[in-house]
Amino acid sequence: METGNEGYKAWENMSELIISVSGLRGIVGETLTPEVATRFVAAFASKLPSGPIIVGRDGRNSGPMLSRAITAALMASGRDCIEADVAATPTIGVLVRELQAAGAVQISASHNPPPYNGIKLFGPAGRVLDAETGSAIRDAYFAHETDWATFDQLGTITNSLDPHLPHLDKVLATVDVAAIAMAKHRVLLDSNHGAGGLLGRRLLEKLGCEIVLVGETPDGQFAHVPEPTAENLKGIAELVRTEKCAVGFCQDPDADRLALVDGAGRYIGEELTLALCVQRAMSHPDTRGPIVINGATSGMSESLAEQAGVQSFRSAVGEANVADMMIAQNATYGGEGNGGPIDPRVGYVRDSFVGMAQVLDLMTSSGNSLAELADALPKFHIVKSVAQVTADELPVLLSRLVSAHPEADATTGDGLRLAWSDKWLLVRGSNTEPIVRLIAEAQTQAEAQDLCDRAAALI
Repeated sequence: METGNEGYKAWENMSELIISVSGLRGIVGETLTPEVATRFVAAFASKLPSGPIIVGRDGRNSGPMLSRAITAALMASGRDCIEADVAATPTIGVLVRELQAAGAVQISASHNPPPYNGIKLFGPAGRVLDAETGSAIRDAYFAHETDWATFDQLGTITNSLDPHLPHLDKVLATVDVAAIAMAKHRVLLDSNHGAGGLLGRRLLEKLGCEIVLVGETPDGQFAHVPEPTAENLKGIAELVRTEKCAVGFCQDPDADRLALVDGAGRYIGEELTLALCVQRAMSHPDTRGPIVINGATSGMSESLAEQAGVQSFRSAVGEANVADMMIAQNATYGGEGNGGPIDPRVGYVRDSFVGMAQVLDLMTSSGNSLAELADALPKFHIVKSVAQVTADELPVLLSRLVSAHPEADATTGDGLRLAWSDKWLLVRGSNTEPIVRLIAEAQTQAEAQDLCDRAAALI
């Protein structure tokens, strides 16, 4: 298996602090310092309604330091703090609503390498901030806006005794627990020393699974590169096969993404996580309704919605954008193709635990293996790549692409999306990394790869 220090060459020269509407990421001790963290959450606190603020984190070793700095800044802003300690990002979203908090700060850099950490902000609805609110907080940060309290108005700290329980209960309520338990699935869970193992073990135990745990301890000592891609999960995939598991569940460090491995050790991926969850949703009356996916997600979910006779919508890339459109369209299900199903009954947050429970439910109710379910899905091939393009160069690249493909339907607003009847290409700057993402989908792998290669050749 790869070590946590391998496979990070793509991150070289990406050391600047990245601030988006949903939060920030940077290298600890360089661009992400205690001063930056305290200023950012102080700006956040100044824009929230009254009420306590929850503070959680993933397993990175810089998490406790940042948690203390952030908690101090919130207390200094007159805010009571509820410490959730190590908890998954979707768990924090559920906890905000459960405790009627004003918002939350989740300390995580998602799939970024170990030197990084980050801050993700939640509003009182228990979801990541919408673009308008996030922009206001970003502006307040750059303007050095703070609202420090006097000595007699300082906030307090309390600990959440079991931050995972409300989330566990909500996820279990979406599936047939008794039926899954009767099936006695043998499951491998790879949390890769992130936040997912704590709730992951409890969830799978409640579902009666025989569990092989890998990387359960949330200490940030990644056993492999943390983004759950096929390349990074080769060792885990082989372990699923040798341990004779029916399925391998692979989380990213903050557990809002889920990749799947079948019993033969085949990487099923993240795109199929959402597609399988949508397939299951379309078979249940309470979730059979409009779906929302983003512009970079595979058309598999669209096809499944069409087969079910319901509408599908595409939002701009980003969890907040998907959630916004789900609420606007009264969608019963949604998510992003990076392994992030969103079930509104649990919360408007990408959720690996929803994915695990509902994939097991689909396997149980259908009587089919994960491999059989995956092979029966509509056939599309998606290719994702990245390129180094500066912000100044990006408009030129997009203009070249439009000129090179006059036959395509071009839409802008979230980068550039070129659509044909049987394929599409999306080129957009990342919100969290200083790169440009090239994403294409077509009837064959070769055709999708060709779309990305031709776009990259124009850089």
